Amino acid sequence: MKSSFLQSAFVATSTLRSSNLLSQRQSLSLSSSLKMSSSVNVYPELLVYDMDACLWDQEMYEMREMPSNSNVVQGDLNGRGEGVTGVMSGYNKISLHKGSLVSLQEHWDGKYPNMKIAMASSADTPFAEKVGRASLKLLEVVPGVTVWDICMRDWDGEDVNQIGRQPPLSSNKSMTHFPFLRERTGIRYDKMLFFDDCNWGDHCGMVERHCKEADNGRGPATVRTPAGLREQEFRKGLEVFAAKNDGNGS
Repeated sequence: MKSSFLQSAFVATSTLRSSNLLSQRQSLSLSSSLKMSSSVNVYPELLVYDMDACLWDQEMYEMREMPSNSNVVQGDLNGRGEGVTGVMSGYNKISLHKGSLVSLQEHWDGKYPNMKIAMASSADTPFAEKVGRASLKLLEVVPGVTVWDICMRDWDGEDVNQIGRQPPLSSNKSMTHFPFLRERTGIRYDKMLFFDDCNWGDHCGMVERHCKEADNGRGPATVRTPAGLREQEFRKGLEVFAAKNDGNGS
């Protein structure tokens, strides 16, 4: 009887120890997972948008009239309230793509620490450039806050955007737009994330090949958006950037 009692006590004690050890291991595993999750939150310092057919749904060279406050379209800003969701250029309505709006709203909310934004557009003509700039100043991200307002907030009122292809810009963003952005912002190429539809040329590929830092040979993370910047491409861009900057900083 005594031997049976001692054996039962031993089994119970061993089971309790095993249970405690498993619990400790699970706690350590959870703690490690949380630390790992927080450590991979690496965000770009500069998010660069191509404008036509990427940031928004129109090509500026096809627009025939200058947008103004008198021809804006009001609508729902992704559940954030009513605001300017479209601007008219003649019969054409210019609107932000869903991924553009989401990314700008999250940036406005401060979700991505130390990140700023800029435009890199090779708008074909001086008039196309003017239409683009006017649209940036009218389209809202949250009620009362335009895309242009966010650009100005990020850069303390300085216009660092590279829009158009008139000299000193060109149609090749890797040769002009991005070197100028690098110079004007002081942000390294390998800290940039670039979205471009690439329907009229592989701007992403050219930027990847030609815009590299001398000390590590790395350049911007890029994502092609042939159907415009959708939310899935925006999320993919963040993942691509994080994968390229996985702790091997500059």
